[in-house]
Amino acid sequence: MSEAPSDKKLASFEALLFIHGEPLSYKKIESVLGLKKGEAEVLAAGFKKHLEEAGRGLQLISDKEKVQLATKPEFNKIVEDFVKDELTEDLSPASLEALAIVAYLGPISRAKLEYLRGVNSIVILRSLMIRGLVERLPDPEHPSGFLYRPTFELMKHLGLATKEDMPEYEKFQELLKVFEAQNVPEASAAPSAGAMPGTADGAPSAGQETTQ
Repeated sequence: MSEAPSDKKLASFEALLFIHGEPLSYKKIESVLGLKKGEAEVLAAGFKKHLEEAGRGLQLISDKEKVQLATKPEFNKIVEDFVKDELTEDLSPASLEALAIVAYLGPISRAKLEYLRGVNSIVILRSLMIRGLVERLPDPEHPSGFLYRPTFELMKHLGLATKEDMPEYEKFQELLKVFEAQNVPEASAAPSAGAMPGTADGAPSAGQETTQ
């Protein structure tokens, strides 16, 4: 009989799934949390039971290889109303910052984007994808990961034939190379929202979300 997982391990498991925001393999969970082989699946079973017994608004979706934290179907209406409300507002400065980085430096991983911004960006990326400004594609170097890049719709909205036509594009590419070579934070390597063409203040006019 397997030993029940500790509260601390369950809390660490929950925190990791929340931060990642996407399907995560059991192998990766065990690597990050320093667990033994097969222990991640035990944690998943324990956490799933905890969510059900506590009547939480979240559920655990899993298969033989991956697991993800998600909202329960009965709360879909709340999620839909929230998304609709978000899409009626203008983009926040945080969203414009993330959009500018993706536009200039994409395809870019969420990890690199968050390293440049210094904050979790999963909610912002989801919002930008819903708006059709950013798209996600598989990362060829990491089977379970994704890369983010600007969409054709964004380029069309900005009146650009290619992203290479954006102001000072080459400059930011060179700064990125320096950043990657030194592997140290470089504030100037991340383009500001003001560098984006399209509106009076340099930022594309689209809707907003207020979270980081």
